[in-house]
Amino acid sequence: MSAPRGKAASPFRQPKAVWAVAFACVISFMGIGLVDPILPALAESLDATPSQVSLLFSSYLIVTAVAMLFVGWVSSRIGAKRTLVTGLAVIVVFAALAGATGSINGIVGFRAGWGLGNALFIATSLAVIVASASGGFSGAIILYETALGLGIAVGPLLGGELGGISWRGPFFGVAALMAVALIATLAFVPDLPRPEKVTSPLAPLKALRHRGLLTMGIMALLYNWGFFTMLGYAPYPMELDAHELGLVFTGWGLLVAAFSVFFAPRLQARYGTAPVLYANLLGLAVVMAVIAAGVTDPTTVIVAVVVSGAFIGINNTLTTQAVMLVSPVERPVASSAYGFLRFIGGGLAPYVAGKLADATDLSVPFYLGAATFLLAVPVLASGHRLLRRAETDTGGTEQVAPALTPVGVRAATDAPPVVVAVAAHREAAAVVDAAARIALDTASPLEVVHVRRTAVVEEQAADTETDEQAKAAVTAHLDRLDGMGVAATGQILTGVGDHAAAGRALARHAAEVGARTVAVGRSPRGPLVQFADGSFTSALTHAATCTVVLVDPDAEPRPLTARSLTELRAEAR
Repeated sequence: MSAPRGKAASPFRQPKAVWAVAFACVISFMGIGLVDPILPALAESLDATPSQVSLLFSSYLIVTAVAMLFVGWVSSRIGAKRTLVTGLAVIVVFAALAGATGSINGIVGFRAGWGLGNALFIATSLAVIVASASGGFSGAIILYETALGLGIAVGPLLGGELGGISWRGPFFGVAALMAVALIATLAFVPDLPRPEKVTSPLAPLKALRHRGLLTMGIMALLYNWGFFTMLGYAPYPMELDAHELGLVFTGWGLLVAAFSVFFAPRLQARYGTAPVLYANLLGLAVVMAVIAAGVTDPTTVIVAVVVSGAFIGINNTLTTQAVMLVSPVERPVASSAYGFLRFIGGGLAPYVAGKLADATDLSVPFYLGAATFLLAVPVLASGHRLLRRAETDTGGTEQVAPALTPVGVRAATDAPPVVVAVAAHREAAAVVDAAARIALDTASPLEVVHVRRTAVVEEQAADTETDEQAKAAVTAHLDRLDGMGVAATGQILTGVGDHAAAGRALARHAAEVGARTVAVGRSPRGPLVQFADGSFTSALTHAATCTVVLVDPDAEPRPLTARSLTELRAEAR
């Protein structure tokens, strides 16, 4: 796909609007991990039982779950920026109130309001970053993923440091930081156009009638039950102070972030979504069983919790991608329906765990968490065929795998075409023109494949372009090529999250049309990412039956092979 000439553009060279929302994302992703280090301190300071303190999670997540059903409707009525600003303002107010109250019931109630603001924010933040980014969406996605990782990793550390001063510190800290993010959003994020179609508030619930979406949603509910059981109750048997708990959960958060952003896509590309999820859920069940069996040994609990971060990072990424793959409805609607089920599981788990711990002992909630992880495996298996078909099929009436949509009229020639893959980027035209020279030299028609991807990060999904924008980009290429005397046609390749799946889909298409050559440009994500295992370019090169070349407007085309990919990876390092 296309890239700037010479050195790849930095993903961090973005407008102030993107930075404002990214900063707010960091604080938002801190939200859950921030309170973990202060759970024992809250119980002691407010004379509350662990089951009462666990309601901080339950009220927050259940309100978030219910609100997820309506945020799409709200955003379509008042616009993405107003929804984002409203969410930020609600978080500021209720986080401050939670810090100011003097009772556990007050904190639980104000955390519920915080959950409402969180739902409004997370449902629109990715879409706003993508819409506000300059120079293509890839840099914006990298920035969003960076914000996610930073928030997850730093949240417990900040919570531990502030909690070491007072249990009120994390709440006031979030309120202050979110107030800064609110001011920056108001100042720098422009008004964004409202969707032409108003989303029905009942659309997410109606979407759950689709078997694939319901199956993946139930699997996510069971997974989050186990996850939030651990998050809500693991701090107690560790017997650490707030600062030490912050360090433990920072280590956990670093693994969540690393495995979510870097390792999950590679495992998915190599083994497929479903097999990785099966192994991952079994791994989580084992970790939870270890915590349950060793609940009286703080060291065992600490090590198991940190290790679980790797499994959770993989699961968070791949579960969302699985939902988007099997869902036949619009991405925002699918995301809201999935978020509803996911957060319901997370919200109910701490409450039930508290009741079980009070009635029996602390190991029982963890054994139940292990059981929910195990139960998620057969639930996922019941939708295995749907997920497998979504990953491999390119036909059918409901296009959920990477799919090609023709644009323009196919060239009236039987000669093998040259295929060039480009994305929405300012240097796309230069890459297409370089591929056009190959087509002219070989007397071949040129097929322009515009790669349009749905970005998937955590539970959020956002289309990086509208259908009209993608079609306009292809049409502009075809008009320019017609003026150059090059016979050309176009395609739009739409994919969900997985770069490698899109690369394999293009390789299949090239084989079907008998392509002479497939050309790609340098990626704006940088050479290390472009030539890594699981990337679009790497998957295309390994799967293609014809020649694949890397084109550069200022250099000769470079053939890509398994060996040259290894060399390019080494050069990138």
